[in-house]
Amino acid sequence: MFYVNSEKCIACKQCIKDCPTSIISLQNEKARINEEGHCLKCGHCLAVCPVEAIETDDYSMDQVIPYDKSSFTVEADTLLNFIRFRRSIRRFKDKEVEQEKIQKIIEAGRYTQTGTNSQDVSYIIVHDKLDELKTLIYEALKAKGDYILANLTPETEYLKTYATMWVTMYQAYKEDPINNDRIFFHAPYAIFVSSPSALNAGLASSNMELMTDALGLGTFFSGFSVLAANDNKKILDLLQIEEGTPLVSCLVIGYPDVTYKRTTPRREANVNWI
Repeated sequence: MFYVNSEKCIACKQCIKDCPTSIISLQNEKARINEEGHCLKCGHCLAVCPVEAIETDDYSMDQVIPYDKSSFTVEADTLLNFIRFRRSIRRFKDKEVEQEKIQKIIEAGRYTQTGTNSQDVSYIIVHDKLDELKTLIYEALKAKGDYILANLTPETEYLKTYATMWVTMYQAYKEDPINNDRIFFHAPYAIFVSSPSALNAGLASSNMELMTDALGLGTFFSGFSVLAANDNKKILDLLQIEEGTPLVSCLVIGYPDVTYKRTTPRREANVNWI
């Protein structure tokens, strides 16, 4: 729970004004948290208090870092250029990725906002069993491709290109898995992001991608891997995911074996000012 140290509290009301569920009030000139109220455990009260009067035993207080402008601020133009320069990487070096870098990527996801502070995003890091996972994914995609090609209708005609691609990719991988890995491109890590909320998992995944780039690594989102995994019991068992728990994204991660020299153009944003 979150609680107020009344000896430190100066009754500035900042926590009261910032609480999203309005469960903090001033009593006897001291802030008090209503224990029967619906606390989201978001920590806004803790973060906004100017005298560190609010603490919690729901989380480790060691994780609380005082604001420091020099290390907490990213210039807007620098951030925008960083986003502009990011590329989906499909060429990776034969080089291991340090575990501490993977942990920082997970931290970027962990600290991403979630609706109602549900913190309902989970991460499955695949490294040791990556080759086993590859085989299962190629087999699953081939099975999907074979089924689509054998049951084409006017409504599914648009899937023919993908179905043919999956079958061809499987055949090439079976012939030469070293040079024909078109799913993971020999990257050493894959991180699956799971959540009942696609929005929460998507937001976390986006921040994880930014952290990946900041660490000098490369990544791309493997939609084929998610498509193969979500209804495949063998893959879900390998990932230790219960059926019905949605996998939202898969980040393939490694050191890039390509150097880009400039940003790329994009279409103008579709914006409607109202």
